[in-house]
Amino acid sequence: MKTGGQLIVDALEANGTDRIYCVPGESYLAVLDALHDSPIRTIVCRQEGGAAMMADCQGRLTGKPGICFVTRGPGATNASAGIHIAMQDSVPVILFIGQVASHAKEREAFQEVDYVRFFGDIAKWVVEIDDASRIPEFVTRAFAVATSGRPGPVVISLPEDMLTSEVEAPEALPYTPVETHPGEAELDALEMLLAGAKRPFVILGGTRWDEEAVARMRTIAEAWSLPVGCSFRRQMLFDHLHPNYAGDVGIGINPKLAAGIKQADVVLLIGGRMGEMPSSDYTLLKSPYPDQALVHVHADAGELGRVYRPTLAINASPSAFVTAFAKRKPAGAHAWADETAKLHAAYLEWSTPPQTGPGAVQMGPIMDYLEKALPDDAILTNGAGNYATWVHRFYRSRRFGTQAAPTSGSMGYGTPAAVAAKALYPDRDVIAFAGDGCFLMNGQEFATAVQYDLPIIVIIVNNGIYGTIRMHQEREYPGRVVATDLKNPDFAALARAYGGHGETVEKTADFAPAFERARASGKPAIVEIRLDPEAITPTRTMTQIRDKA
Repeated sequence: MKTGGQLIVDALEANGTDRIYCVPGESYLAVLDALHDSPIRTIVCRQEGGAAMMADCQGRLTGKPGICFVTRGPGATNASAGIHIAMQDSVPVILFIGQVASHAKEREAFQEVDYVRFFGDIAKWVVEIDDASRIPEFVTRAFAVATSGRPGPVVISLPEDMLTSEVEAPEALPYTPVETHPGEAELDALEMLLAGAKRPFVILGGTRWDEEAVARMRTIAEAWSLPVGCSFRRQMLFDHLHPNYAGDVGIGINPKLAAGIKQADVVLLIGGRMGEMPSSDYTLLKSPYPDQALVHVHADAGELGRVYRPTLAINASPSAFVTAFAKRKPAGAHAWADETAKLHAAYLEWSTPPQTGPGAVQMGPIMDYLEKALPDDAILTNGAGNYATWVHRFYRSRRFGTQAAPTSGSMGYGTPAAVAAKALYPDRDVIAFAGDGCFLMNGQEFATAVQYDLPIIVIIVNNGIYGTIRMHQEREYPGRVVATDLKNPDFAALARAYGGHGETVEKTADFAPAFERARASGKPAIVEIRLDPEAITPTRTMTQIRDKA
């Protein structure tokens, strides 16, 4: 006989869970008690949104479900931001929520929420466990659902009395991973399309990649002389200095890259959904019928033909597809090899940051410095905001497993993600980028980094405004500023108050020594860059945007 709480922990152990992220609550004390005697590491966080984003980062970097526990009501609704990120980004996450006791349900009891209804549109599966004896079944199924097809978040509601009841239950067994492979006929059809192509293009995206799959994709690109672009915030899927790399297919796309994709006659989309951001609002590939012959490779059959009608649909995971297609060898040289070289040259030009701009701090030289100072395996995280343009456009990623950023465009992600990344990979540099508005949405998780001695470095680009919204405001309603100004704390002093290391950068030349002092401190650190709000994009000032409007 075991309690429901013990059975939950047993099932997590059986499915290979090594750590969980949580904010404690009385609704799942039975689980916390069972964790006391478990080898699973428990990381306590400061807000449920941050805890869920940490679980997302773990799922994103490992391909295995990140696990999060929160309490009912406000705990669960706070966590919903992280669940939405995991859903739109196709990341495996399992969120466990303590629920009101069974006798109180449907009475609007204290902090009661119907989680099936609340999470129904932003989770892959939502279930409430009423019978503790079925915990092994439901938890193992949750791992299978979260990782199969198009990965995503699963939400499990745990009534308080169910967790304390003692029952007999079968021993939990680990889930069986589900792989989808391409057929030989589909690979033959792809070869024929490429044989007749004059300007093919490859776009990599989505999840279910690993280091081996990325290496095989590089081999394919070399063998077929294919130009390769990475979808929005999936830059770690291809080495940016490889001669076949053409750039990132996302917000503010290089016009030469956009032209290359529009002029392509065959587009091979592997793993991605080609949503609104990477498709430039469905203009790079016209929806539902692209001008290009589209070969769409995706692990979930439900995504094939959902937005775009593909010429050839291949239901396979990225890993299985590249393993199979790497065995196919081209017949000879390709007429598009020169075009591939031109696109890479255009990328190198596009990704060279400007060295000047308004104000005393120039982000271009800072990005140049970081690219030289950081090792290839450094992990960069960020949330959303105009500051992220400097990271995604100018930092040249070299390796898989080095990026964690929400394709859903959610603010507040960078700091909690960095905490999770450093907990996973303590020997690697982990750098979080945040705007001033972005940081203060989940910046309290800096305390989590201090508590667990996780020396992340948070670079806060502080311009005193909600920059992206101000940019749009000045474009649409020039001179009518409202609700976008911010009065911020001294972020370096805040870092020291938490027990970390703090630096303030007010001139470009100050950044490198400040960053190295932060690095050498051995503590979680904040390096605040005080950026002129005029420097709203790498190429345009706020005044230019206002005047053009």
